[in-house]
Amino acid sequence: MDTNSNSKNNIGVLLISHGSRLPHGEEVINEVADLYREKTDYPVVVSFMSMSKPSIPDAINQLADKGVEKIVAIPVFLAHGVHTKQDIPKMLQINNGNDLKEHSHGNNEHNHDHGHSHGHGHSHDHQDEEAEKIRFKGEIIYTEPLGADNRIADIIEDRVNDAL
Repeated sequence: MDTNSNSKNNIGVLLISHGSRLPHGEEVINEVADLYREKTDYPVVVSFMSMSKPSIPDAINQLADKGVEKIVAIPVFLAHGVHTKQDIPKMLQINNGNDLKEHSHGNNEHNHDHGHSHGHGHSHDHQDEEAEKIRFKGEIIYTEPLGADNRIADIIEDRVNDAL
């Protein structure tokens, strides 16, 4: 583990997953979080956009309760879509994903809908980010989704080899 900085105590990691009525997705993201916890000293909390708990606001509050001042929020999705560009930034209370670099929490001047529709072809209710108050007053850094990566290609290679 990398322990060369005392400033790590004020940084938290938020892993964001979609959520499901079935337990499998929740089990996998929790396993991924456990694997990452073995590699880091940062506090790591899992959150879900929909159907599973904890919600994004609740998970942010968990990190706030640990005293973090900066949260790195990672959408554990392969690619950008409506959720990563619009829904999650809205739940994080940062801008709608037009600029996915650093954002300070609570900067509502960028929290506009810009007329985007959420017609994304599947029906379920996203957790109402307005219903849960975020107590965190620090900085949220929202990252890119996982994307195309050689490590993912290695997993696909393993799956193909295992299947043969």
